[in-house]
Amino acid sequence: VWASDFIASDIGDCSGTGQEVTLDGTAGNTAPMVIEAAYSIYRDADFGDDTYVSPFEDETVRGLEVTCDDLDVNDGMVMVRVYAEDNVGNADYCLTFVQVQDNNGACGTPAPGQIAGAIATENNATVEGVEVQLSGARSMMYMTDAAGNFLFNGLQLGGDYTVTPQKDQNHLNGVSTFDLVLISKHILGVQPLNSAYKLIAADVNNSKSVTTLDLIQLRKLILNIDTEFANNTSWRFVDASHTFANPSDPWAATFPELKNINNLEGNGTAQFVGIKVGDVNNSASVEARSATGTLAINTAEQSMVAGNEYVVTFAADMKDVAGYQFTMNVENAEIVDLVYGAAKAENFGVFSKEGVITTSFNGEAAGDLFSLRIRATADVNLSEALRVNSRYTAAEAYSTNDEQLNVALNFTGATAQEAAFSLTQNTPNPFQGETVIGFNLPNAGEATLTIQDVAGRTVKMIEGDFTKGYNQVNLNASDLPSAGVFFYTLTAGELSATKKMIVIDAVNR
Repeated sequence: VWASDFIASDIGDCSGTGQEVTLDGTAGNTAPMVIEAAYSIYRDADFGDDTYVSPFEDETVRGLEVTCDDLDVNDGMVMVRVYAEDNVGNADYCLTFVQVQDNNGACGTPAPGQIAGAIATENNATVEGVEVQLSGARSMMYMTDAAGNFLFNGLQLGGDYTVTPQKDQNHLNGVSTFDLVLISKHILGVQPLNSAYKLIAADVNNSKSVTTLDLIQLRKLILNIDTEFANNTSWRFVDASHTFANPSDPWAATFPELKNINNLEGNGTAQFVGIKVGDVNNSASVEARSATGTLAINTAEQSMVAGNEYVVTFAADMKDVAGYQFTMNVENAEIVDLVYGAAKAENFGVFSKEGVITTSFNGEAAGDLFSLRIRATADVNLSEALRVNSRYTAAEAYSTNDEQLNVALNFTGATAQEAAFSLTQNTPNPFQGETVIGFNLPNAGEATLTIQDVAGRTVKMIEGDFTKGYNQVNLNASDLPSAGVFFYTLTAGELSATKKMIVIDAVNR
């Protein structure tokens, strides 16, 4: 087993940038040091004060040999130390484990029993990355693959086993204000949730009921006030063979979130239905729905002077809209106060230091939505200070017919058309993996986003028909030829704007 097999990402310069190394002993004859890394692996149980050897000096420590004897110790779980060292002597380690198994019978006749299974949602979307624990006559763990499958081999026949899946991460996955709309309809009796699994998903606070308290906790998550559920895990798993006596009340009797297999006779099975808590429309881990229109959030354009305070009032035609959510960034100005209208305190998250508010609203809206009091820090138009985006809370709205809409900030007034054209800084920046480029268009139409390297060479071009107001494009580092500095230019008719972005690690090339 090679130490390098455990490395998720290579280490960089542990000693700080700008070091130099002397080339020939002559004063001033130096060059930047090239930092290299090497890795080694040791059994933790055998590690002592004098065990460590630099992998630059002895390459045999870069790998570890496991044998049949390891199967009989701690069910084959070998705790190991994986060290990283650079060529100037900095070193550190992390503690992990190797699970030794003999699935091919190399150490003799393997035990013939096995337990296999799969995990999927009620609409048959597979659930990857679930930690499935096996306990009882033998203890093992398996992470479900992309197909949601898991398999435990080499089990003794006649043994009693318990299979327990668990996953508690990315609580916001699949959760949006649209879920609040659907849960509200259920509570009001307008459109009841039509399955026991959806009801379990709606029970955010794990109280064995669906109430307004669940809406409150879910909205806090959407607004980024909370990052996880206080009394629940992000996923629940129910034995797929279980039948609910009363599907409209899944808590009438305890439902099984594990599978007991007693007196294993050969090949056992354990199937589970995965339930993403808070996600009642089964949108977790799937691509976003296509928008069928745009909700315009309207406000009057203003010319602002540094040091002055301004009240900005937002309104929208909510006649056929069931709800909305978005993030608003405030630039070249400070947030002084938030004045409630149809949207109340529970509909907002305010992050004054970051210059950000998040909002999530559903229900009837009479009059203005809300007002924002800001203090200008530069002489700018209002349209240059406010941005609607998806940085914290995704920008989207929902019609009364359950269709998804885009959200755009629309500045009304004589100067609005020119001022409404803007290109925002990509978020995050610098980035690795993926970044979002947002922009506002004064009118719907064709626009082109051109990405160039520092030499002026075009490395990617994105063309499309975009809506009036806010739009955004997701850009992956794998779309670019290398890490480094790039410039991106938005062109729409005679309007154009350019900004700089930095890729620090282009992945998946």
